[in-house]
Amino acid sequence: MSDQGAPEQLAAGKSQGGVGVSYKIVLYEYENFQGKKAELSAECKDVNEKNLEKVGSVVVDSGPWVAFDQHGFAGEQFVLEKGEYPRWTTWTNSQNSYCLLSLRPLRVDGADHKLHLFENGGFTGRKMEIIDDDVPSLWAHGFQDRVASVKALNGTWVGYMYPGYRGQQYVFEHGDYKHWNDWGATMPQVQSVRRVRDMQWHKRGCFTALEPTPNPNPNPIPNPTPPPPAPPAAAASS
Repeated sequence: MSDQGAPEQLAAGKSQGGVGVSYKIVLYEYENFQGKKAELSAECKDVNEKNLEKVGSVVVDSGPWVAFDQHGFAGEQFVLEKGEYPRWTTWTNSQNSYCLLSLRPLRVDGADHKLHLFENGGFTGRKMEIIDDDVPSLWAHGFQDRVASVKALNGTWVGYMYPGYRGQQYVFEHGDYKHWNDWGATMPQVQSVRRVRDMQWHKRGCFTALEPTPNPNPNPIPNPTPPPPAPPAAAASS
């Protein structure tokens, strides 16, 4: 994989291509923005250094960021774009991790996005080009599950192990990924990909998790059932 650049430069407000980007994220130790609090504008290899035992909820003021469930930028990856994340289910549905232990800014090199996916390692085999689009399922394009190498030509992307942006996440910043180990995977399985779109360029384009449909509120004062009509009066006898 190509050199991903110095996070210190990112924190200073520069990303590849000279585009100014600011980074700010607020961490909370417990869910629903409770407990101890810490604010970051640069990478953090260990949240314990910020006097936090773990991170249970997050507010991203500007970014985007990538978080990890282990110290030192290891373990599962979770993309965090601008917005609020009150508990772990808002940044993942893989159900393998319930907290964050390290974070770093993601490189953003512009508003355009181009990604090349290859069936085999070393950029060989079947190829798929994606330009300025999100793909919830690669099956329709002949990639049943195998993506073994990737070229991220423009923009920042996140791939998912399963269709519908589900399962483990894999970040593709600008550069070449000759082998699936380069993006932190243990197997060449990617089944959906989407663009990481910061609010700097996409005011309405950021990815947000769907909220559950609320149950309708019952009528607190139900209308009374009208009484049945009275039977017709019997005819008078002569």
